[in-house]
Amino acid sequence: MSDWRERATESLDWLVEATAVQRIAVSSMALVFAVLVGAVLVFVSGFVADCPDPFILLPGLGYGCYNPVEVYATMVAGAFGSFTALGRTLQETTLLLFTGLSVAVAFRAGLFNIGTQGQMVLGALAAALTVLFLGEMVPENALGTVIVIPVGVAVGALVGGVWGMIPGLMKAYADAHEVITTIMLNFVAMGVAFWLVQNHVGNLETDSVQTHSIPEVARLPATIDGSRFSLYALVGALLAAVGIYLLYTRTVLGYELRTSGVQEAAAEYGGVDAKRNVVTSMTLSGALGGVAGAIYVTMVQYRWQDGIPPLGFDGIAVSILAGNNPLGVIPAALLFGGMKSGSVAIDLSLGVPNELVEVLRGLIILFIAMPEFFRMIGKRAGYGGETVATDGGERDGGSPAAPEPESDGHGANRPARDASDGGEER
Repeated sequence: MSDWRERATESLDWLVEATAVQRIAVSSMALVFAVLVGAVLVFVSGFVADCPDPFILLPGLGYGCYNPVEVYATMVAGAFGSFTALGRTLQETTLLLFTGLSVAVAFRAGLFNIGTQGQMVLGALAAALTVLFLGEMVPENALGTVIVIPVGVAVGALVGGVWGMIPGLMKAYADAHEVITTIMLNFVAMGVAFWLVQNHVGNLETDSVQTHSIPEVARLPATIDGSRFSLYALVGALLAAVGIYLLYTRTVLGYELRTSGVQEAAAEYGGVDAKRNVVTSMTLSGALGGVAGAIYVTMVQYRWQDGIPPLGFDGIAVSILAGNNPLGVIPAALLFGGMKSGSVAIDLSLGVPNELVEVLRGLIILFIAMPEFFRMIGKRAGYGGETVATDGGERDGGSPAAPEPESDGHGANRPARDASDGGEER
């Protein structure tokens, strides 16, 4: 048993201290392994399914319906095989960038914002009502678009930020755990939005719970034919990712936001208002969720309608895949968006059950995310060094975080490691 614990400790130490290149290699191997496991699962599932045109016959087993190579090829083609497919993928990627950043901002501060979905729902409704109101007052040309859409996005960010601030205040001043409060506020947000649209601000001429369609002047112009993807939204999301990365790694405010959520006592000792920064982190996280809702209305749905996809919950997976690194959210969102877009093609082209397609997606996400998940757990337990569990896998260029005692895996504390490594990034 002691040998097993020693090997586990060494593995966690290595994983926590792994360089960016090593972590990419681990994720790549995990992706390959996930594809192989998924291929076996698809192949075996085909022998218990009925199909008019099986692709293989094995004596003793019967006919197999699903070709794993064809399934994965269709997924890739459905995500990137044409300009229309690419547009759908980039559309999903843009939304997941904002929701992934929303979750990552909170994680970087040691907070768990499970409420991005609710913040997105209310931000979407606020943006829809704003552009519906302003759309009647501006000229129906490019100037009107330049006025209406930024205002709608700003209002969405404001409402999402306020909704995110509520659990931040409860965390900072009432010690209410943000996981519980954000989960419950999701239900409150959806209930409030549903009630407002159904009874006060919705389109009463339809049976659906939805607002009126927003005017053309309030719609982001489509960049690729066959989809509603807008390059403007994607550029905005990329700029947001870079801006948040610089905020957390190159500014004093970003350093204070991180330490306030993870090491409140150390932050207070250093003269930082930890409670205020906890509220700030949750507000910024909520604002990004609200922006995601505004982009969803102005780029995808063109109205607020009940049943907004769970992009806020998908953002949690995106953030974990990215190791809570704002720049890592970009490829993670692209991977996740490609899988969502390609999954639709599998269902339509091959007749593979949607449940099996969801399993394939889940396997890929699980296998890629697990190394980062264990890395976060290891850092939280004190393995591998002094960096905090939510720093996105980087040593920051500013002052290092105060070291914490490290656990030896047996409940005792290990001596803290020297934090004076020069702040070198990994």
